[in-house]
Amino acid sequence: MAFSNGEKWKELRRFALATLRNFGMGRSSIEERIQEEAQYTLEEFRNTKQKPFDPTLFLSQAVSNVICSIIFGNRFEYDNKKFVSLLHHINDIFHILSSGWGKLYNIYPGIMDYLPGPHQRIFKNFQNMKDFVLENVRDHEKTFQAQYPRDFIDCFLIKLQKKGKPISYFNMETLVMTTLNVFFGGTETVSTTLRYGILILMKYPDITEKVHQEIDKVIGRNRCPTGEDRTKMPYTDAVIHEIQRFTSIIPLNVPHCVIRDTQFRGYHLPKGTNVTPVLASVHNDPEKFKEPEAFNPENFLDENNRFKNNDAFMPFSSGKRICPGEGLARMEIFIFLTTFLQNFEFKPTVHPDEIDLTPSLSGVGNVPVDYQLIAVPR
Repeated sequence: MAFSNGEKWKELRRFALATLRNFGMGRSSIEERIQEEAQYTLEEFRNTKQKPFDPTLFLSQAVSNVICSIIFGNRFEYDNKKFVSLLHHINDIFHILSSGWGKLYNIYPGIMDYLPGPHQRIFKNFQNMKDFVLENVRDHEKTFQAQYPRDFIDCFLIKLQKKGKPISYFNMETLVMTTLNVFFGGTETVSTTLRYGILILMKYPDITEKVHQEIDKVIGRNRCPTGEDRTKMPYTDAVIHEIQRFTSIIPLNVPHCVIRDTQFRGYHLPKGTNVTPVLASVHNDPEKFKEPEAFNPENFLDENNRFKNNDAFMPFSSGKRICPGEGLARMEIFIFLTTFLQNFEFKPTVHPDEIDLTPSLSGVGNVPVDYQLIAVPR
């Protein structure tokens, strides 16, 4: 779905969007699922007993379990070895693609195929992920009932059964690849945003304190945050938008193709030319954001401290190929982050001034430095 074009892309995207909506995306049912998963993550934080820990795996498990409930029809326990291994594969692929090896492979794939290096792990990891999906598909087939679809895979199996067009884009290969597109896209980007966001908030405790105050005022300590709370929390909303702008987790959009001869800034782009929009360049435009190299939630607040949007904010891309999971991702980031901050103060293991917000890797993704934190109950 991510790298197809034409009729195939239209059919797969239309199916994916409809199925995601049918299983709760943008509705209260998926909100409840996020709230439930946030509680599991809180318990993992409590179990650290205020000792330093790396939050990477916990955040990946929390975010991934939400999309797993849609794709596979169930969540996985945090100590499930297959689940943990799968998340390590996803994290490793994202790191390699964002490294110099990933950049070289994107530029010289024909040469890099024959050279040793970390980039070769991408294919091994990817095959392990495909095997995981295939195993789940085989399990689904054993108990499949077309009249009672349970999840994304069941809905795709229904499509496989229908005999329609001579050329069908619904086959076992597209089932596996579309599932992986949704699974990978719904796991790594949101969890990395949360991980980067927590690091930023530890560096700026004054900003974090304002978020804590708004959480206490609007939500309190005795109920779970909901999506509706967001409209009543302009400062927190501004902080979340600024986290996404400042970090540009996906600085490069997926490749696009011009559909007609195009003149652009003095260059002639013939029909069919591949182009890669640089989303990070928009997020760092000084005409759109004041001091874009600095972290400043006021980029999304007006003179009355009300939330204001900005047309240059596009972490999910824009146009017809905008991220199909945008609504889910927005809900996850807000509910997870506010739930965590409602219950904990995150303390860095170094002085805030020593926290480095420069990405440790920057390529396909912007990856924050590895860090540990201490979760202190509020």
